[in-house]
This record gives sequence, C-alpha cells and structure tokens, in this order.
Amino acid sequence: MTSMLEYFKMILSKVSFDRALFEKELGKAVSRLVGPDILELKRWCYQNFAVRYRLILDRTFV
Repeated sequence: MTSMLEYFKMILSKVSFDRALFEKELGKAVSRLVGPDILELKRWCYQNFAVRYRLILDRTFV
C-alpha cells in the first residue's frame, strides 16, 4: 500500500507542468499530512521544484 506522502509526491510530479495545479495539490498535501511527513514533503519539494516554484514553496512552507 502506498503511503499518503508517496501518493502526494506522485501527484505533485504529475501536475508540476501547471503552476496553478501544482499549488492547489501542494496545499491539499500540506493540509492532509502531519508531522514528519510534512517535513519530508518540504525537503522533497525544495529538492525537486525549487528552481521553478520557489515562491509557491516559500509561501506554502512558512
């Protein structure tokens, strides 16, 4: 079974072509994950999407 964290990573990868979709799905992920999973998602997002979506990431992971 896939964890919620892995599920959201997959979704974010698939929608990363569209800024609005990426931001919407990132917001969903942050609202549904807890504790260490949010920290792991943050690390993963910055590692994979910081060049393209740094402002969205900075705004989401305050």
